[in-house]
Amino acid sequence: MEFYATLGDPCAKRDILDRMFQAGMTGIRVNLSHTSLKKCAPLLERLYWPAARAAGRADAHLILDLQGPELRVGQLTRAISLREGSELLLGDGGIPIPQTILQTARPGQQISIDDGSLLLEVKRSSPTVLLCRVVRGGVLHSKKSLALLGAGVDTPTLTADDLENLRQAGKYGVTHILQPFVRNRHDIDVVRQALDSLGLTQVQIMAKIEERQGCDRLDEIIKAADQICIARGDLGNSMPLWKLPAVQKDISRRCREAGRPFCLVTQLLWSMEQRPVPTRAEVSDIYNGVLDGASSLMLTGETAAGKWPAQAMEYLVRTANEALQA
Repeated sequence: MEFYATLGDPCAKRDILDRMFQAGMTGIRVNLSHTSLKKCAPLLERLYWPAARAAGRADAHLILDLQGPELRVGQLTRAISLREGSELLLGDGGIPIPQTILQTARPGQQISIDDGSLLLEVKRSSPTVLLCRVVRGGVLHSKKSLALLGAGVDTPTLTADDLENLRQAGKYGVTHILQPFVRNRHDIDVVRQALDSLGLTQVQIMAKIEERQGCDRLDEIIKAADQICIARGDLGNSMPLWKLPAVQKDISRRCREAGRPFCLVTQLLWSMEQRPVPTRAEVSDIYNGVLDGASSLMLTGETAAGKWPAQAMEYLVRTANEALQA
């Protein structure tokens, strides 16, 4: 079984990476939503690969999580506090958002921001501006994820930054591409063609299922991808949260029946961003995910931003191994 972490400042230290490999880590994810592979290269060359070799894991995985068609809030001059019931302007003269959202959103639709932490309702729309009411308030920061709930938004499979990162992938030992917001087989084919053109035929594609379109076209995605990734963060934004467990179970079952490996990710040990010990619910979640057939588990904020990255990896591996022995 594979156990993945996400690269970030807390684990970008040789002694921490050594401990994570000793705990059972088999690979690491580089999140390219806010950076590039070239900028991460010094950490990979000076820390990650030397730690992998020292641990006897020269075969360790390096996973690139591309930007893909994900939509994000633009750059803000400062963080903004949003009060429930207040109005907010998106677009010209207000919060910068992608043009495709401005063109698609209609009154009555809701906009989820930062994996559902913030929620807006569109009151009035035009091609350049949306007037919204804050349904769920909080603090808005730059570059946070954005989703128009219940609506498909037409975006390209690969961005210009994605293509540049793919061009660098062979140089730095990338083994897997984590493709976000996969909507259909075409998205996988586009990435596959790009990899083939670069001579990277050995690199595997992990298709992230994180919206309704991906669920609706899951069978064709399973056939086209090398692996499936059940990405519960944005997937949970696309539906009421109480429906998410059944959807996760359904994707797991269909992957098992098709013989397709799948990865489980998002909030596996979320409390360990702040605490050295997980909750009972979290270890139960991991245990059940393994019993459902997951071939890999991935930590995100727990290692990229959390205070206890090595401990989180140890809990992940030990809990999974208990399930494997059940």
